[in-house]
Amino acid sequence: MNALWRFASLQARAGIFGIGILVLLFATKAVWRDDWLLYRYDFLFIAVVVAQIWLLATGRETWREAKVIAVFHVVGVVMEVFKTAIGSWEYPEASVLAIGGVPLFTGFMYSAVGSYIARFWRLGDMRLDRAPPQWAAILLAVAIYVNFFTHHYVVDIRLGLFVIIALLYGPTMAQFGKDGPRVPVLAFFALAAILIYIAENVGSITGTWLYPSQQDGWQPVPPGKLGAWFLLMTISFVLVRTIRQSAER
Repeated sequence: MNALWRFASLQARAGIFGIGILVLLFATKAVWRDDWLLYRYDFLFIAVVVAQIWLLATGRETWREAKVIAVFHVVGVVMEVFKTAIGSWEYPEASVLAIGGVPLFTGFMYSAVGSYIARFWRLGDMRLDRAPPQWAAILLAVAIYVNFFTHHYVVDIRLGLFVIIALLYGPTMAQFGKDGPRVPVLAFFALAAILIYIAENVGSITGTWLYPSQQDGWQPVPPGKLGAWFLLMTISFVLVRTIRQSAER
């Protein structure tokens, strides 16, 4: 029971950035008015930037983790611009701080994933055993990211990507601390994907973003997104590992 509580506590501490964003979504949706001078989406962006500065200033987040967030913000906004342009989902409210109709705060939702992995890695003192070669992991991550765009126009290769992920990461174990528990990395990917899917459902209740199936009222996010989040977790893991390795050189 104590081990379970420590693990849950670690998860909460690692996910503080994402939890904070969810709280902001609900709080602003509850109080915001259309006639206010500042759009809600723009306030969310400013608030998250201020929160980021506070986390760094108080030492709750490291500069390495801030780099992860910056990279994920760029990667996320690029994907959001593309996905909203083809109608995968939409942001129904107005904003000034936006690119291609995508409010800039959305990049921080992807950053929250990267922040979670980076903080979990540090707080849990995570060590990898039998990890795949980094060059192979990077090639896989690039293929996954490209497929997020190209599958709308050519053959969707995600099933093959799942197979490659299983082959590359099947033997990989994550150990927490020198004498801590060992967990298969694939199980870590799956658990994180489920948690993100739950968070996305919770966040979508606010109507901050809408899938086509939610236009006439809230419905659960399509279950197929679980697979997409699993793939995104793989990219996230590779990015965090790459940034960690470059910082240690």
